[in-house]
Amino acid sequence: MKEAKKYRIIIGGGGTGGHIFPAISIANALSEMLNDASFLFVGARGKIEMEKVPEAGYEIFGLPIAGFQRKISIRNISFFFKLVRSMMLSAKLVRKFKPDLAIGVGGYASGPIVRAAARRGIPVVLQEQNSYAGVTNRLLGKSATKICVAYEGMEKYFPRDKIVLTGNPVRQDLVMPPGEFEKSMSHFGLNPGQKVILLIGGSLGARTLNESIMANLDMIRESGFQWIWQCGKYYHSAAEESLGKSGVTNIMLFPFIRSMNRAFQVADVIISRAGAGTISELCIVGKPVILVPSPNVAEDHQTSNAKSLTDHGAAVMVADRDASKELVPAAIRLAGDEEGEGKLSKNIEKLALPDAAKEIAGEVIKILDRK
Repeated sequence: MKEAKKYRIIIGGGGTGGHIFPAISIANALSEMLNDASFLFVGARGKIEMEKVPEAGYEIFGLPIAGFQRKISIRNISFFFKLVRSMMLSAKLVRKFKPDLAIGVGGYASGPIVRAAARRGIPVVLQEQNSYAGVTNRLLGKSATKICVAYEGMEKYFPRDKIVLTGNPVRQDLVMPPGEFEKSMSHFGLNPGQKVILLIGGSLGARTLNESIMANLDMIRESGFQWIWQCGKYYHSAAEESLGKSGVTNIMLFPFIRSMNRAFQVADVIISRAGAGTISELCIVGKPVILVPSPNVAEDHQTSNAKSLTDHGAAVMVADRDASKELVPAAIRLAGDEEGEGKLSKNIEKLALPDAAKEIAGEVIKILDRK
């Protein structure tokens, strides 16, 4: 009996959790589906992947690559030196590791290693998380064998025949069993008889979302709803002080929520930024959502992400510049509108793609089998 081949796979990219956590999910799915495959992650030195990938049990090599500053900056001088050095190191890594396939998940660390693999004729799979394709993936698209996307209409960035709609890999424990509802309410110290509005701004926080809450505490007090406010560690002291002075008692404040699945379970309305990974999670959770896209991202891609939902009647969008006046009133109106909530929930659930990691792994295995 012929022994199964032990494949070697390079996964390049990172810079943010939005890139690296899907990459780890893809590696985990491939590990389950392949016999004793070897993985080498390639990321950027000093970034989150250098910590999170080893924690997940995988080897990683850090390149000295850094992002290009879109504004005039002296740091762009060193960018080109770091890029050349990263390309040389990537070529050496590919020769030494001898991968059967390379996966690029986006972020500037993805470019040099995926390009080095493609130049040696190694099949390349790209994963594009956003509805507005990143610069790195757009440049690599022509040399890719397959491009896994999370949104329809991506043929404006990539060759149509290479695209497959898979969705973005997400955490597998997002949805709690219905029997856990009372325990989840108790976990946050909430009254089961009142509706809950959940605001999540990420682990570091989102200034606009936090300022919108602090500017409307009187309205929140009179809303008749309970609020869970994840403000982020950078804003926790200011938020705590603001709450203390206001005397508002219907807000549960947290710098970071570890049991996000329980928070999603108790929420009747969710307020969030519009990162690609977050949106993929919210589609699976299936709750009414108000999105406030961050303006501080490349090519304003969060607005494109949010529009992909609002165009399907699956979310409400509030512009960052209008949030201080419009966000809290919009959340209160939605929480009081049973029919509106139902329509949003029904429409956002239609967009959910819960098996993305397995779908992407399946595309990888098809290519390996053909090879």
